[in-house]
Amino acid sequence: MKNKLFLKIAGVIFTVFAVGTAQADEWDMPTPYPDKTFHTQNIIQFAKDVEESTKGELKIKVHTAGSLFKHADIKNAVRGGQVPIGEFFLSLLSNENPVFGVDSQPFLATSYEDADKLWKAQKKVVSKLLDKQGLMILYSVPWPPQGLYVRKEVSSVEDLKGVKFRAYNATLERLASQMGAAPTQVEVPDIPQAFATGHVEAMMTSPSTGANSKAWDFVNHYYDIRAWLPKNVVVVNKRTFRRLDKSVQEAVLQAAAAAEKRGWEMSRQETTEQTKVLADNGMAVHEPTSEMLKEFQMLGSQMIDYWVSEAGPEGRAILEQYNAK
Repeated sequence: MKNKLFLKIAGVIFTVFAVGTAQADEWDMPTPYPDKTFHTQNIIQFAKDVEESTKGELKIKVHTAGSLFKHADIKNAVRGGQVPIGEFFLSLLSNENPVFGVDSQPFLATSYEDADKLWKAQKKVVSKLLDKQGLMILYSVPWPPQGLYVRKEVSSVEDLKGVKFRAYNATLERLASQMGAAPTQVEVPDIPQAFATGHVEAMMTSPSTGANSKAWDFVNHYYDIRAWLPKNVVVVNKRTFRRLDKSVQEAVLQAAAAAEKRGWEMSRQETTEQTKVLADNGMAVHEPTSEMLKEFQMLGSQMIDYWVSEAGPEGRAILEQYNAK
């Protein structure tokens, strides 16, 4: 009799424990950028919002600066179920399909208003492509407009010929080549070392990355050319997401919507604040000369024509929607 009672009690305890543990879940989330990057700060707040709104049923552990997976591997890590969620730079996928890189086309969308319009035109196509890979976009946030960092003062594209130029995607590699520069792939955490060793001599990136990398230690001039506003996306493995309770799914989606809205505002603030940081640390901040801007715009126009030829009907549809009044 005592043995039966003990087994009953043990069974109840096990059931309660099993239910309790089944309700709690923890997701590892790899991100490519350091803790102080505004994208990372936004993700950390997103994770806090998810944990708070689900009352601890879902916790997201953020692994920053490529510590869990290298940037180039994050998308496939989520796709393969090694991790349920991750962040990456969208145009890194341009080699898979050119439509992933439309937001990195030089001088196509150069303001936040235009970047938002372009994302609305691009999102449906991108979401469909990622859906086929078992991925769902939770939200997207742009970087501040991309500027030019160089060691010496320049007044035209001609001044960049032969310069070792940092590239982070196929589009920037092509642009560097068209400028006559020598493109070299370098991830954000490796920027200071790449400049210190002479691996690169110039780059186009946001004021955020420039400030976080302490660009004033290795270059002297920043040109606010506002070339494009590329985006990061946060994606989730669809199967993993669907296994969540409906209430948890809704909490994740609400936190994602808040993160997107907050992230766009953070990006706008970053543009002003981090450009000031560059100047405060001794960098000469320039407006581009009219000649330089005209030359860059001509290169951008050529690259858009090439992009459309590669992207096909999907690319043309994106541009038609973007250019529509």
